[in-house]
Amino acid sequence: MSYNMNSSISLLHYVHCPFCIRVRMAFDFAQIPYQSIVVPYNDEKTPLDLCGVKMLPIVKTEKDAMNESLDIIQHYCNNKIDQPSAERLAEVTALTDKLGKSIHNLAMPYFIWTPEFDDDSRKYFQDKKEKKRGPFKELMKKKDEFVLELTPQLEILEKDLTPFYKSSNLALEDIMIAAHLWALFIVPEFQFSPKIYQYLMDVKKITGFEYHKDYME
Repeated sequence: MSYNMNSSISLLHYVHCPFCIRVRMAFDFAQIPYQSIVVPYNDEKTPLDLCGVKMLPIVKTEKDAMNESLDIIQHYCNNKIDQPSAERLAEVTALTDKLGKSIHNLAMPYFIWTPEFDDDSRKYFQDKKEKKRGPFKELMKKKDEFVLELTPQLEILEKDLTPFYKSSNLALEDIMIAAHLWALFIVPEFQFSPKIYQYLMDVKKITGFEYHKDYME
């Protein structure tokens, strides 16, 4: 873990956000010190003032601010993490987009009860997400349906783990994939296959990532 309150680099992020998680993992792996700033989900002003859009992660220094997770990783970690080809990047982006649809339906109703959210940010998040996905209570009732959708996707992924994604070494692709899969740890009774669970634990160990770091100090 690379948290350092004296660092000139500040990472503004949501704890649950997979795009934020990938930057945290990349920074931890590359041993880039940074200040961790968890932004309340209902805080629209901070990201708008910095980058003109309500979107995290944002990396802020004394000179400028940058968003877009892959741009951040490319800028700060380019020589420290194996980078995919353009074709492989498109492949993994499509994979995580597909995984994310079912994962978010499963996890979003539970995100709001973590320490990241207070009453105001919980209501903001729920109101916003329910407009797109429907009532969280209904998503929870459809849990088995979403698991059935996700299972074959995970089975395909598992075949490509050797032990990392189509590789014997950890690369950016693994950080992208693991960052999305991490949300499933919050879903009650969800169980990873032994191989995917071990994959996630290997990514965690190698990167030094700790999901709940912001609430452990």
